[in-house]
Amino acid sequence: MRDPDISVVICVYTEDRWEDILAAVASVRAQSRPARETLLVVDHNDILRERLAGEYKEAGDVRVLANAGPRGLSAGRNTGIAASRGEVIAFLDDDAVAERDWLRHFAEGYEDPRVMAVGGRTMPIWASGRRPAWFPEEFDWVVGCTYRGLPPGRVRVRNVLGGNASFRRAAFETAGGFATGIGRDGDRRPLGCEETELCIRLTRARPDAILLIDDRAVIHHRVPGPRERFAYFRTRTYAEGLSKALVARSVGAGKGLESERRYTTRVLPAGVVRGLRDAVLARPGGAGRVGAIVTGVLTAAGGYVLGSVRARRGGTAFSVVRIPDGEGDAA
Repeated sequence: MRDPDISVVICVYTEDRWEDILAAVASVRAQSRPARETLLVVDHNDILRERLAGEYKEAGDVRVLANAGPRGLSAGRNTGIAASRGEVIAFLDDDAVAERDWLRHFAEGYEDPRVMAVGGRTMPIWASGRRPAWFPEEFDWVVGCTYRGLPPGRVRVRNVLGGNASFRRAAFETAGGFATGIGRDGDRRPLGCEETELCIRLTRARPDAILLIDDRAVIHHRVPGPRERFAYFRTRTYAEGLSKALVARSVGAGKGLESERRYTTRVLPAGVVRGLRDAVLARPGGAGRVGAIVTGVLTAAGGYVLGSVRARRGGTAFSVVRIPDGEGDAA
């Protein structure tokens, strides 16, 4: 089977990340296996859209689009999907850079026609230059990165992680696009899980679908200073609980919390043991990591309970959209 054409979608929203956006695009253009195109989807920011359109006006492989849906990451991704021309659509965060063979490893995963999605490994670039001693690797998902506990190699998974992922176009034709009302909206509360909900919806619609993570498909993701702080950690874990409640309401708690059960019963207890051992040996951060793990579990659980109550009362809702045919308008 021949390699599929791959379109890369990068959703952007703020000029504060201007240099990061340029670096993300440059990393795609430097791939050993070239992308068919790069689409920059701008989330309701005309100044940024016009500036990017000027920056790439001579670049035939980069298109700048306005988010055609409501504000937020999910609608931006759906806009990119609708406008893209590739058989596979890959997603890269606007504050991340991809290693040179990122797309090559994605493409290899699609040699099996049953594979509907391939994700990769996301490594943190800490603003301070090093991981905070108290920050447990088991919670790297808090800063959008691959966390301790995911299996190594190329493995089958329930869901890929959205900032470093790819899908066949057929996946969206089968299951629809990313649900709006779950994911991030600029700098508002950092909700997530839109890719989890999509992946579960996809495998329900197509039970033979295979979803993979290949840890050779690596990107490096910036972690700004405020996200290295414990206050953000608490906020993000609480928001994750809210998001999981929405996912569970959509697809059922059985599937919606399938991976989370293993994570909380096996991965996190092992992290606590390591932290306690380091504390006993007077190694830096051991006790802090134990405290962070316990806090993360409690705040996520609290968010889940409150999110479940809100969902039952109809206070929180989200919607799944069909991806329209045809290409979007480039700026």
